[in-house]
Amino acid sequence: MGGKTVYYFMGAHEIRVRLGGISRQRVHQLTTRADFPTPIADLMQGKVWLASDVEKWIKTRPSRRHDVQDEAP
Repeated sequence: MGGKTVYYFMGAHEIRVRLGGISRQRVHQLTTRADFPTPIADLMQGKVWLASDVEKWIKTRPSRRHDVQDEAP
């Protein structure tokens, strides 16, 4: 018998906590960027992402700081 695959999900709140308690507005800015992973679902409570996709995205960031200045064009 094959093992079951377990998927972990993140909503905006979990992303906020994972990134050190950034603001809800900052989470929105980050999650609407073109390089942020695509959400796997848009539920009534909000969008959800695969946790593994979010973790990969975080690891690609040049800095662990997520200031608005870092994202300016």
